[in-house]
Amino acid sequence: MTTTIILNSLLPPPPHQTHSPSGLTRHTTSFPLRYSTTISCNVQTTKAFAVPRRNAVALILSSYFFSGVGLHDAAFAQPSVGLREYIDTFDGYSFRYPQNWIPVRGAGADIFFRDPYVLDENISVELSSPSSSKYKSVEDLGPPQEAGEKVLKQYLTEFMSTRLGVKRESNILSTSSRIADDGRIYYQVEVNIKSYASNNELAVMPQDRVVSLEWDRRYLSVLGVENNRLYELRLQTPENVFLEEENDLRQVMDSFRVNKVLG
Repeated sequence: MTTTIILNSLLPPPPHQTHSPSGLTRHTTSFPLRYSTTISCNVQTTKAFAVPRRNAVALILSSYFFSGVGLHDAAFAQPSVGLREYIDTFDGYSFRYPQNWIPVRGAGADIFFRDPYVLDENISVELSSPSSSKYKSVEDLGPPQEAGEKVLKQYLTEFMSTRLGVKRESNILSTSSRIADDGRIYYQVEVNIKSYASNNELAVMPQDRVVSLEWDRRYLSVLGVENNRLYELRLQTPENVFLEEENDLRQVMDSFRVNKVLG
């Protein structure tokens, strides 16, 4: 069964579509839904978008997160909910995302959805400026490995911290290219970034500044070019959640398409 919903950007979103951001350390700007956007909901069963081990504790954990108490090392996947298709006809791209994920305004991306329970898990799309970019192909970025280095550099710039005692470790896990069913070339980049922080950053003595793992995340990017613009689909997920949801997250990555904008 397929349900199609047309969202008119000139009308304010209904109350249930407005949510607070997930707290990512990023430069934030507001973005509107432009003109009309089609969201096609294909109700289907995925194999294991999450491990069904926390139905009973979902509300407890979400209350724990929102209470302000830190739970950096714990993240749990949600039960399988199927995928919904997001189509942006104005900017020219589409992808599928978990249908229980919620939109977030002011996240500094063209579109942004996040998991309502695993707050470090989200998906977004970034676009290059149509006036300043003249991309003809994703190969303008160089080979996949070179593109991966640029992606990682951009991530590290965005997550740069001014806190004392913060250290980041990063690795490019894989880079690849593929020709999708639309005949276009897409690059895929996977990186891991770990953040370490001191529990007492103002301590005078080094032995009092104990550094521990703050977060450990997998970042997956899909790059494509159309309309002389560079498009980037970004998936962020805690590393331990990625291990549980890998097959389904790769389905999301493979669903990303860039489309010719008419007019």
